[in-house]
Amino acid sequence: MGKTFIIDNKAENQFLVNREAFVDQAIFEQERANIFEKCWIYVGHESEIKNNGDFHTRTIAGKPVIFTRDAEGEIRVLLNTCTHRGSLVCRGEQGNCKTFLCTYHAWSFKNSGELVGVPMEKDGYAETFDRKALDLHRVRNESYKGFVFCNFDDNAISLEEYLGGAKVYLDYVADQSAAGMEVLPGTQKYAIRANWKLLGENSIDGYHVGYNHKTYLDYISDEGQDISKGLYGEGKALEGGHAVMQYEAPWGRPIAKAQENWSDEKKARIAAKRAELVELYGEEKARMIADISRNVWIFPNLIINDIVSVTIRTWDPVAPDYMEINAWALGPVDEDAKERELRLDNFLTFLGPGGFATPDDIESLETAQLGFKNTVKQVKWSDISRGMHREVSPTTDEKQMRAFWRKYDSLMNAEEKAVQETNA
Repeated sequence: MGKTFIIDNKAENQFLVNREAFVDQAIFEQERANIFEKCWIYVGHESEIKNNGDFHTRTIAGKPVIFTRDAEGEIRVLLNTCTHRGSLVCRGEQGNCKTFLCTYHAWSFKNSGELVGVPMEKDGYAETFDRKALDLHRVRNESYKGFVFCNFDDNAISLEEYLGGAKVYLDYVADQSAAGMEVLPGTQKYAIRANWKLLGENSIDGYHVGYNHKTYLDYISDEGQDISKGLYGEGKALEGGHAVMQYEAPWGRPIAKAQENWSDEKKARIAAKRAELVELYGEEKARMIADISRNVWIFPNLIINDIVSVTIRTWDPVAPDYMEINAWALGPVDEDAKERELRLDNFLTFLGPGGFATPDDIESLETAQLGFKNTVKQVKWSDISRGMHREVSPTTDEKQMRAFWRKYDSLMNAEEKAVQETNA
């Protein structure tokens, strides 16, 4: 019998999540196999490897990989393990090189993965020695609007099919400038002593904002922002476990007092940018880009926060109660120095690990994880039923989370369902 992860009772408007999913080691290992080995996982942005030979080393689903652009300009995701005896072939975090060298026995590989150097090869190996069979393992990768994902399952559906209805929300992010978007230098790295799924839930949860982030709300209110409407918008469940929370901008942005205080030069730049978006995409898409903020959750572990700045945030589950987070700022290639300074300040001030919001969130997630010690027999279920009785949900509802959990449950019980269908 498979595990009952959710109770999805539409007749009674009740949705419960089994708290074992946050604490159990066996379930964690099953997640590795059923989700992270099967789904498209975000690796990086094409702008991070602009030049042939550029690379970044990253951990994706617990696996060390090299994210690189090879000598021919092709994007590669290579497993960072020597095919001889397993050592890392690249120990730097980023750089530019033509080959990767294992320092253990000096085997060397092109940045496309081919094994090109084996010391003492002729007198050490028989004629049957096959270099080709010992290339670095190339992980399947595809990109959408510059966002690069990999998949450890060669039989998985295409990335575009996987993204489904989430593509339009990635479009709103990727199409903010005709010149293109780029990841800005620098990575925010931190860890949270909580289950990885809690960060996804929190990132599209408008319910907690008015309470958990009161200090920040008081600050921007003092700066002249009208926050009386709250996060006025909608939470949406997208197919494939993806979800979005969107609301009116510029709520939550600590900009100078109010728009009437902007300089004529700044107003002119903003008007020109809006006119460019209208010319490129039409009024409606320009409005969605310029006037609407959004938090997009791409199943299972990518969040795009297009709010106080555009933030790419992903996390790697290490244990049932521990995850490691990486975050990057994304901005238009052609923005001027002042705009970029403000973007980076907003990125750090609100979403940074020492900013207004993130420490609040970390504290909440870690205390939830502590609370999960009271689980299994005594308090087995979390209630995620808010707003289940209505079709259109405000951002304070939990429709967004239910999208994730329904997909999670289907993948975690996929093998049992396949057997049942076979035996039917």
